[in-house]
Amino acid sequence: MTSSKDDAATDLLIREVDDDLRQENLEKAWKKYGGLFIGGAVAIVLAVAGAQAWQTWRHGQNLQASLRFTEASQMLDKGDKAKGTEALQALVASGPSGYKLLSELKLAQVKLADGDAAAAAALYDRIAADGGVDDIYRDMAVLKSAYIKLETGDIALVEKSVAPLAVESGAWRHSAREILALLALKAGDNAKAMDLLRKVADDVAAPAGIRGRAAELLAALESAAKG
Repeated sequence: MTSSKDDAATDLLIREVDDDLRQENLEKAWKKYGGLFIGGAVAIVLAVAGAQAWQTWRHGQNLQASLRFTEASQMLDKGDKAKGTEALQALVASGPSGYKLLSELKLAQVKLADGDAAAAAALYDRIAADGGVDDIYRDMAVLKSAYIKLETGDIALVEKSVAPLAVESGAWRHSAREILALLALKAGDNAKAMDLLRKVADDVAAPAGIRGRAAELLAALESAAKG
């Protein structure tokens, strides 16, 4: 029968052998795969460095675009419409996505101020159709185009573009409902217009300006209906 001292010696020997085997296996693994580990570490470092370089470059591009947009706006404010418009068009062609959008919106304002409603609506339509633009801005462009087309656009087409934005969860539902109400009035459907205006006027989340216009027009329609 083995003594407890022998058992302890055996356990110690087994642990030492296990440690030696583990060390030997680690050395073999390092010799075999060490290059991959080093390569992976280098790749991680390069990826981090690349990401930081990209962020620095992107920040620089946005800063340059910001200055160019400011200069273009100042040219327009000073009455130099040709150079201001040219600068904005250059940003649309080659600027970062955010400043491209801002420039297109600014160009649409310029066209509208010049009385060229069709050109302004076309610019808004282009933004609305751009899949690279966030939905919130595309929807805004749909509404801006629709406001322009209220007088001269095809009622059915304008209504089709705006209706999806009038849902209860829509961020632009108040403006969309105002437009749909005006389209209904144009089509002679006063009941529908009043229903839409009431939704806007009763919605405490609606912007004060839109809510006030809706309430005023609703009161006028209700007064006309009673008279």
